[in-house]
Amino acid sequence: MHATLTEHAASVAERNQRILIIDDNTSIHEDVRKILGVGSSEDAAHDEEAAALFGVEVAQQNDVPFEVDSAYQGEEGLDMVRRAAEEGRPYAMAFVDVRMPPGWDGIETISKIWRKYSDLQVVICTAYSDYSWEDMIRQVGKTDSLVILKKPFDNVEVLQLAHTLTQKWTLSNQLRCHLKSLDEMVATRTQELQSANTRLRREMDERAQADLELHRSEERFAKAFKASPIPMAIQDLATARFIDVNDAFLSITGVRRAEITNRTPAELQICPNTEVQRELWLRLQRDGSVRSLETQLRTTTGELRECIVSAEAFELGGKAVALVATLDVSEQRNLERQLRHAQKLEAVGQFASGVAHDFNNMLTVIQGYTSLSLAAAGLDADVANSLQQVALAAERAAALTRQLLTFSRKQMVQPRVLDLNETLRNLHDMLSRVIGEHIELGCEFGEKLPTIFADESNIEQVVMNLVVNARDAMPHGGRLAISTETVTIDPAYVRRHAEARLGNFVCLTISDTGCGMSPETLSHIFEPFFTTKDVGKGTGIGLATVYGIVSQLDGWIEVKSQIEEGTILRILLPASEDQAEPVAVPDIDDLYGGGERILLVEDERTVREIIAAILRDHGYEVWGAADGPAALGLWQERGGEFDVLVTDIVMPNGLKGNVLAERLQAEKAHLKVIFSSGYSSNFGTGSTPLPDGCSFLAKPYKPEVLVRAVRDCLGNGSLNN
Repeated sequence: MHATLTEHAASVAERNQRILIIDDNTSIHEDVRKILGVGSSEDAAHDEEAAALFGVEVAQQNDVPFEVDSAYQGEEGLDMVRRAAEEGRPYAMAFVDVRMPPGWDGIETISKIWRKYSDLQVVICTAYSDYSWEDMIRQVGKTDSLVILKKPFDNVEVLQLAHTLTQKWTLSNQLRCHLKSLDEMVATRTQELQSANTRLRREMDERAQADLELHRSEERFAKAFKASPIPMAIQDLATARFIDVNDAFLSITGVRRAEITNRTPAELQICPNTEVQRELWLRLQRDGSVRSLETQLRTTTGELRECIVSAEAFELGGKAVALVATLDVSEQRNLERQLRHAQKLEAVGQFASGVAHDFNNMLTVIQGYTSLSLAAAGLDADVANSLQQVALAAERAAALTRQLLTFSRKQMVQPRVLDLNETLRNLHDMLSRVIGEHIELGCEFGEKLPTIFADESNIEQVVMNLVVNARDAMPHGGRLAISTETVTIDPAYVRRHAEARLGNFVCLTISDTGCGMSPETLSHIFEPFFTTKDVGKGTGIGLATVYGIVSQLDGWIEVKSQIEEGTILRILLPASEDQAEPVAVPDIDDLYGGGERILLVEDERTVREIIAAILRDHGYEVWGAADGPAALGLWQERGGEFDVLVTDIVMPNGLKGNVLAERLQAEKAHLKVIFSSGYSSNFGTGSTPLPDGCSFLAKPYKPEVLVRAVRDCLGNGSLNN
């Protein structure tokens, strides 16, 4: 704290008691010194004696004695004032005589001194009236630092003037110092305020910029929030009530914006799994963040969507809220299930195709020898009946094997352009017998139905499997409806059905009024060996076979079913622009050959032997080989003198039947070829068609089918017996 002016005035240590006497009379100097107490000790004693004698009170000495200097001319006085100021010990006051010949008089001396040292207090000592007060003021200027003292002096007056004027100088000097200190303090404070103002302006600018950036960030967040394709919601962290949601959230839930604000998910009934919802909110309040929590979302239509929820807690407008993002993965999960289903079918299909291949070879042998035995003359009736039962069992086994191959997509097919309505009409009587009289069969076929490109036996197998399943679902009777129509699939339909594709399709619908299926059962119906039927009443591959056939035809199946409300199956197959092909009826008047030479290539010995026996019994010369290299050896040995090559497709030792046929036909272009296999890859299908002059026999086959194939291959110019 700075000291007050009074404290400065009272401070003896800071008082300036220096006095300068400027007078040409030396006695004046002595008198003033005595009055001011600057004389000798003898003078002091003399004064005391005089005071006692005349009854006069002696002036008290100052606590701080005056320091008096003398100058006898004005020029000398100015020089002394200058030196004192330069030494930092200025004079507080001066007694100046008016008349100081021969130099400057008192007024001129004072004027010159005040030009540089205006704070000097001056007492004009005069015994005359050389100057009036107005004349003095006119020369030295108006001032309060000038006092006139008339000679002869009054001692008390001189002493009072000395005390007063030195104290005045001291106070003025202290005031100047204080003012200077105040000025410095004000300047310092002003600079501090300016710096503070500068910092404040900078902080205000930074705050304004931060507010602007915050506003921009909020705008960007609001735009991103609204436009995000991911359903998002802002909810109160304490109550879970919705504050705002984006359009994607409204779209997935079907709830209107006015209905959702300030309500909780529980009130809206959009989160069926309350435990997951409670866990989400507890983790969010505890950890401030939740990532990839799987749950379900219920729409206003009652549909359950599979979702992955992530949430983040933050502060919005001074309020704790949560940003909740809900990723709809229903389609992805559906595709994953379909992929797993397809992989499962592929794995089972690989196994089934391998089993079917070996089984077909065995059935070929069984059917071959059974047919030969039944054709023998003089056969006992009981033996013939037994052989007939063996043949029927072989037929059923062959049908089951074909179903396995179809299911595994390894069945050799012979697709052609079909009229689906015509195929269904041909099946009508058989279907009526299959379902029984307790079930009503209704058919409604669409007019001008486009054709499809498919194997007719496969289509019959699909229909038969579905009809049998419908029959078993209506043990107490009901209605079975079969209908066809043309449908055009648009992008909106594709978005709702994962397997659908754009274009025109023929739709086959089979519906029943049976017991229906639960959602759990529906999710498994196309799985191999899955069945709800009692043991011995179903193999579990019927619908899997249907699925395989339809997929092989680039189609798909849609199923709707509810318990006690029946089932509707829609099979959609690509429409063809071609016309249906008429079925050629082969000429079976004479199946015997005329000694034509046949090269038979089959790696299974028993199959090779029965085929050779059947062909020889029907008038052909047969040479058998166990694999491709052996067949090439026979070809070279016989000079290529063969009319027909009958070969299995899949054989050991690195030479498949189709490659063998290519080599031999390269040497003999008109060589006829019959391929045979217990299963096939894509050979002989639309993607890999049979070469010209070649035909195909699917194992197992009856002897008459074999010899008819050979006869048809050779043409009508045979050498019959």
